[in-house]
Amino acid sequence: MNHRFHTTATRAAFAMAALPLAISFSAQAQYAEATTELAALDPVVVTAALAPRTANESLSSVSVLDEATFRRQDPTSLTDLLRGQPGVDVTSNGSFGKSGSVSLRGAPGDANVLMIDGIRLRSATAGSAAFQYLDPRMFDRAEIVRGPRGSLYGADAVGGVIQLFTPDGDEQGPQPNISIGGGSFNTQRVSAGISGREGGTRYSFAGSHFNTDGQPIRRGGEDKGYDNTSALARVAHTFESGAEVGVLALRARGHNEYDGGENDFVQQVAGIYGELPVTTTWRSRLTLSEARDELDTMDNFGGSVIDTRTQTARWQNNIQLGAHEVIAGAEISEDRVSSTNEFEVTSRDNTAVFTQALLDFSPFAIQASLRYDDNEAYGDEVTGSLALGYELDNYHTLRASIGTAFKAPSFNDLYWPNSGNPDLNPEKSETVEVGVRGQYSYSQWFWDVAVFQNDYDDLIAWAPTPSGLWAPQNVNNARIRGAELSSGVEVNDWVLQAAYTYLDPEDQETGNRLARRASQSVRLDADRELGDWSLGGSLVAQGYRYDNASNTQRLGGYGLVNLRAGWQFAPLWTARVTVENAFDKEYETSRDYINAGRAGFLSVHFGQ
Repeated sequence: MNHRFHTTATRAAFAMAALPLAISFSAQAQYAEATTELAALDPVVVTAALAPRTANESLSSVSVLDEATFRRQDPTSLTDLLRGQPGVDVTSNGSFGKSGSVSLRGAPGDANVLMIDGIRLRSATAGSAAFQYLDPRMFDRAEIVRGPRGSLYGADAVGGVIQLFTPDGDEQGPQPNISIGGGSFNTQRVSAGISGREGGTRYSFAGSHFNTDGQPIRRGGEDKGYDNTSALARVAHTFESGAEVGVLALRARGHNEYDGGENDFVQQVAGIYGELPVTTTWRSRLTLSEARDELDTMDNFGGSVIDTRTQTARWQNNIQLGAHEVIAGAEISEDRVSSTNEFEVTSRDNTAVFTQALLDFSPFAIQASLRYDDNEAYGDEVTGSLALGYELDNYHTLRASIGTAFKAPSFNDLYWPNSGNPDLNPEKSETVEVGVRGQYSYSQWFWDVAVFQNDYDDLIAWAPTPSGLWAPQNVNNARIRGAELSSGVEVNDWVLQAAYTYLDPEDQETGNRLARRASQSVRLDADRELGDWSLGGSLVAQGYRYDNASNTQRLGGYGLVNLRAGWQFAPLWTARVTVENAFDKEYETSRDYINAGRAGFLSVHFGQ
């Protein structure tokens, strides 16, 4: 399509923010309205189907990390929470802000989507999201949806979608909170916030600062420090008519040291949203948002600046038809790059339309979705999915699904100076999955098992061109087979969670295992309340992996034990102690980069 048309359409959509019908509501608002109806271990999720559904009803492989989990584990990074969750693998080049990636079901980091309150965040040049720069204290919930979601979210939702939610402020009256702490590697952490509800207005404001001297990321190296300052502002108002409008802004800014250099970074999302009940069965919503990923690097090669910005206008309509629901909408987005590197192209537009039917013919359920994307850089793509569910009885649900997705070539793939390949096609995938979930509300116990196969075509890899130069090309095909088992129970003040993942990721051109994928992963979490005290721990164990495509560089498996304790020593006051990597295990997830050894932290918290 014409570039001028795309740009004009994008700007026109943003101008609509001033109109009375600029209506949308965030995914978390939907979650908050539905939470009163759910069992503790069958939570309502919105990421899987663009509408509130319990995990059991979503016909998806989904995991939820709730506010209690964030509070109990009190992690120093989001990746500590995500590592070892069903289908989740984390690769990092050291600890405390160092670069890495989060993989879902063996898909690389740039083939998964990260969203914050419905706004997508990523680097348009690298293609992936920088999880390491997001402070976990800014969030109180995470939903992990595994399996293709291209028909709902467009490009890159191959392995799945991770959505983070900020506090919604649904408690009556102001609720302040303060946290101060520190520990190993001369680490200091402080955060403060206030949230609440006054009449029809909900609000949440917060700020945090994290600073550490860090540790060496290579054997025999020097400590590599990291600091992060984050701020959050969120306000929403619901009118008597049922309409809702609101704004969100989240910004993280800091400094990071690594081998050979250092950088200053910014991660930011901002949006305006609203919702209009057009009729009693039709709700229309418009979301206008902007996400930024900025990196100013100073290194041995002189340094560079790479800033990417994505602006999006998304219009979504939910129509209730008795027990069924139909969702339809459109999305316009624009990626822009500003860099000291001379990219041949610095912007691209994408226009999409999508629809989904959520059909309930109890005991049968059908979910079907379809999306069309037209991108200025790589053309058009059509993705779709079909999921079938059957309630075997009151406690067990069988599901089966098939879905397609694609990973878009990044600006680096297409236009990096002297090595980009503008003729690249998107990577394509097709996934088949079968699963069953058991849900026993009388005993607060669930289990879920799924098996899947994902076939990839046109994988992008570096390869020699006819001229002898190396450049990204569509050269590989791959097949990833796997199985996931997860379970949880709440009994006698115990909260127990378990997850097991098996992967067989094969490069079908060579027969080798795909690089940096562990074939087996186990995670166990156990916590218990003892009056004013709480005790808990986590075990994460992963098998070996290869660091390279030829499978000649093997990285050993590892097991980590994290311990935690809390003491409520006065009303609204709590002290917490965490010990990460309690047995001081030295381990690598990428060659020659070691992660932090044993680290202890003490913090004091005031608030709910």
